[in-house]
Amino acid sequence: MKVAVFCSANNAIDPDFFTMTEELGRRLAREGHTVVFGGCNIGLMESVAKATAEAGGTTVGVVPSIIEKGGRMSEHVSVHIPCDSLDERKSLMVEQSDVCIALPGGIGTLDEVFTVMAAASIGYHRKRVVFYNMKGFWNPLLTMLREMKATGVIRPGFDETMAVADSLDEVMQLLAD
Repeated sequence: MKVAVFCSANNAIDPDFFTMTEELGRRLAREGHTVVFGGCNIGLMESVAKATAEAGGTTVGVVPSIIEKGGRMSEHVSVHIPCDSLDERKSLMVEQSDVCIALPGGIGTLDEVFTVMAAASIGYHRKRVVFYNMKGFWNPLLTMLREMKATGVIRPGFDETMAVADSLDEVMQLLAD
């Protein structure tokens, strides 16, 4: 299976997130999954790519030209797919993947997650986003989504576009379902 990983490209975050991301990368590789990521050599992006590569797995880096020109492309890219913009990167990452996992991240991660879920909710694809809720990171967002559903602004069936996992074992179980 090809697994897109959306996550932070920031090094100044909780060190536990790096440890948990490395465990994810190793486990995905051991179980024969390919990791599709944004191709950057910073933050959790680099962490998942390096761990996957070191465990013998394959990574697909969808790398915007601005990242390459800035010298920020990961050396742990097995398959390089160049692109010109963040919109193109999102589109290519979804196209290249069977499922998406959201790790802790910022504005870019939220943009990626909501693009995938919105497209799935209206039938463009049937890919799901798995929120890996490391240390409860996604709890505020999940609360907001529940509130939005309760007020009726999120259409029925939206829940089918996402799943939540509080542990690596839960992530892997959701990938197996």
